Amino acid sequence: MKDNEKLDNELEGLPPGIAISWGLGKQPQRGPKRELSIKQIVVAAINIADKEGLAALSMNRLASSLGFTPMSLYRYIPSKDDLLLLMQEEIYDIDYPQEEVETDWREKMRQYVRICIKVFRDHPWFSDIPITSVPLTPNQLKWVDMALRTTRNLALNDDEKMSIVLLLSGYARWCGIITKDMDMAIQTGKRPSEISGLDYSMSLKKLVTQDRFPDLYPVLMSGAYTEENEDANDIGNDFDFGLERILDGIEHYLLLKKMEK
Repeated sequence: MKDNEKLDNELEGLPPGIAISWGLGKQPQRGPKRELSIKQIVVAAINIADKEGLAALSMNRLASSLGFTPMSLYRYIPSKDDLLLLMQEEIYDIDYPQEEVETDWREKMRQYVRICIKVFRDHPWFSDIPITSVPLTPNQLKWVDMALRTTRNLALNDDEKMSIVLLLSGYARWCGIITKDMDMAIQTGKRPSEISGLDYSMSLKKLVTQDRFPDLYPVLMSGAYTEENEDANDIGNDFDFGLERILDGIEHYLLLKKMEK
């Protein structure tokens, strides 16, 4: 078997959504020609999810918004799972800032985490799609590539670099989900003081006892739990604080590796 034929056979095994993301999907032979495109369908789906949430998105709803029948869409995108994957792929199509030579690795990692968090805030439905595999589509892999860029000049092997990318991405996802949830709570009318628990601080101080909650009690009484003394907070933003501690850990690990040589 020739190499090209072998490659073609291997590519034929790709799931439909992944194949489409790489431009390997075949255009429909029947149905509305040149009236629809995969990108047009995906962008329309994102618009619905952004405005109404992922639960509001169905192939019927999407087809209706485009003025076509659901069967017309299935000729382009075989299933809703494939649609969700292509929606993620479209969201990942973001221009990453050009690398600055003078920027140190810590700032590059901060930049990567901030960009990841912004995705969850801009598209609240994004975290509702479960992770089912490693990134396999072009734009998703572009994000892996730019995450690895933060480790380019560090004395790490490939396994260590990938572990750091997973660590940063996982932290960014957690921060993104929490921040997204708080954004949505405010949009529904909640006050920041309700979210932080400040409105209920006095009640909690009467309900929480030292014998039942021995470690929480002093923290609550100090005002730290409900951010009563925000001006006196010496660590700043909780998410930034957590990220800096992760970066400290990476820096310490790099120092240990250097000392071992």
